[in-house]
Amino acid sequence: MKVREVLALNVRKLRQAKGLSQEELAHRAKIDRTYVSSIERCRYSAGVDVVDRLARVLGVEASDLLTRPTPDRKKGRSSTPA
Repeated sequence: MKVREVLALNVRKLRQAKGLSQEELAHRAKIDRTYVSSIERCRYSAGVDVVDRLARVLGVEASDLLTRPTPDRKKGRSSTPA
């Protein structure tokens, strides 16, 4: 997974977990909504300052947005009893 894909995945996942629209995230981070959309679709890469602003709004460290997800150990297993 490329860094741009990691950033896109993490921004989208955290944004949705916070219940934020792309527009609200962009407003709080003081960037254009289309830029957030482009980051989430891997169209643009973000500079360090933008990553920092997104991280602050999302309540994480900038490095968290660039951390590759770990494989789900329970992948393929049902988490609910049959």
